[in-house]
Amino acid sequence: MTKADVIAEIASKTGIDKKDVSETLESFFEVVKDNLAKQENIYVRGFGSFINKKRAQKIARNISKNTAITIDAHYVPSFKPAKVFVEQVKTSTDPTK
Repeated sequence: MTKADVIAEIASKTGIDKKDVSETLESFFEVVKDNLAKQENIYVRGFGSFINKKRAQKIARNISKNTAITIDAHYVPSFKPAKVFVEQVKTSTDPTK
């Protein structure tokens, strides 16, 4: 499912114009990105959490030059689904079968 498909489905379920749904969805994405960039996690009850995970500094190998390089500690965005969300996915049936 693409972003356009999501926008179309939300618009059909709510009766809101696709342009307004698109602007709202883009605003949501901006809020998530901006807050994660500020090291602030976002918790959506019943859905999940958008969190920053810290990756430790490590030594990696450049196999083409056979040299060691250092990768600094950094943060990566991550999504942790809520238990309710996980259970709903687990108990769903496979539509291809």
